[in-house]
Amino acid sequence: QVPFVESGGGLVRPGESLRLSCASSAITFSLHDMGWYRQVPGKRQRELVASMSASTNTNYSDSVKGRFTISRDNAKNTLYLQMSSLKPEDTAVYYCKPLTWNMWGQGTQVTVSS
Repeated sequence: QVPFVESGGGLVRPGESLRLSCASSAITFSLHDMGWYRQVPGKRQRELVASMSASTNTNYSDSVKGRFTISRDNAKNTLYLQMSSLKPEDTAVYYCKPLTWNMWGQGTQVTVSS
C-alpha cells in the first residue's frame, strides 16, 4: 500500500502555475514535519524543496523560495505545494513524505516546457 498519494502534476509552460496535493490514510500530517521533494530526470538524489513543521513553520530551498508555497489542510489531511512562475528547471517528479521517514510514494510528474 502506497503511504502517500501525490497528484496535480502535469505539463505547463514556463511562467505558469500548478498546485500539487499529497494525501495519506497512513498518517496525520499535522503531527509530522512534512516535506516536498523532487527528483530531476537523470539524477538519483531527491532534493528537499519545501518543508512544514507540525507547528506550521515553513522552509524553502533557494531554488524555489518566493515561487513555491507549502500549506496544509488539517480537515482534509492534505498537504499542498503551490508552484508559481515555473521554470524548465523545475521539471521533476515531486514527492511528499515526513522529513524523518524513508518511505516514498509514487510521486507526480511536473514538466515545464514551451
